[in-house]
Amino acid sequence: MTADYSSQTPGPPPPSGPPPPPSPYSYQQPTPPPRSAAWRWGCGFALAGCLLVVMLGGFLVLLAVMSAAGGMEGFAAEGEPVALIRIDGMIVAGESGFSFLAGAATGSDDVVRQIERAVADSETNAILLRINSPGGSAAGSQEIYNAIMQAREEDMIVVASMADIAASGGYYVAAPAHRIFADPATITGSIGAIAMHQDVSELFDKIGIKEEIVKSGKFKDMFQPTGPLSDDAREIVQALVTQVHEQFIAAVVEGRKDTLDEAAIRGLADGRIYTGQQAKENGLVDELGGMQEALLAAGELAGIAGKVRLKEVGPPSLWRWLRSGGSSARQRPVAVSGGLLYDAFAARVVQGALEPRSQPHHLPQGQGEM
Repeated sequence: MTADYSSQTPGPPPPSGPPPPPSPYSYQQPTPPPRSAAWRWGCGFALAGCLLVVMLGGFLVLLAVMSAAGGMEGFAAEGEPVALIRIDGMIVAGESGFSFLAGAATGSDDVVRQIERAVADSETNAILLRINSPGGSAAGSQEIYNAIMQAREEDMIVVASMADIAASGGYYVAAPAHRIFADPATITGSIGAIAMHQDVSELFDKIGIKEEIVKSGKFKDMFQPTGPLSDDAREIVQALVTQVHEQFIAAVVEGRKDTLDEAAIRGLADGRIYTGQQAKENGLVDELGGMQEALLAAGELAGIAGKVRLKEVGPPSLWRWLRSGGSSARQRPVAVSGGLLYDAFAARVVQGALEPRSQPHHLPQGQGEM
């Protein structure tokens, strides 16, 4: 009989005795706790922060490149520099800013600093002042005017170039320039001052609003909109407006003394507006032409024999685009109520709120327009 050994595979010997105790060096991987919602939100915020830093870095690099790029589109990128300083939108005393309701505003502090930088620049002998403004603050206009006069005293050539509009305070800051350029259709002039007061008392009565005032003096609330100006308050405001108007006339007389005498300027300073062509005919403007012609004139007056180029002193074009709310269009002229303004009717005519007239428009007596 033959034995079958195919299924009898030898195996390990059976254990003898109790099993050995577990080794003290053994390690068991712990089960990770579930990740909380706060952890996931933290990771999301960290990722968003990294993306924001990258985007900001790219923006700063682009801004630096645009700031360093010499010249401007349409103008020579080489040659002797002429400092370009822009005045866009309303003129305000203080810092420049932007409002979605009022548009861009140019602050006198910013413009004065730019003028001072241009004067301190040893390479620059001329300033081109590009103006596209319906006016604004009387004090802000005076600060810019004084800075331009100071630059002239330090032998800096200043040429003004008017764009769509350079009226009221816009003309005030152009007056001290050695030469003023305007396009034939530019709106300028409006040499005057205005103070505005709104009476909404009837509206308050309709909606049931009553106002109680505690004041320290008789005239402390004279500009409150809950009633008309009293005769005494109107007389006070008229005196203020008249004095500011006289300051405006004196500034134009000083700035245009080589072209117009005081009597001629007073005849033009009744608040009316002029086209650039009319202003050229009456002596408020020296030449008809755009920015290119003004640049060439600045180089000529500064004694530059070769090429001239524009050197932007203010913020680079990308920043101006952002400040204007992402629009490359001209800033619309806006009116500001309250305070003393070098801003009468020019902006409203451009917007179509008033029809152009052959005779000067006069406010009702006491509202301060000259």
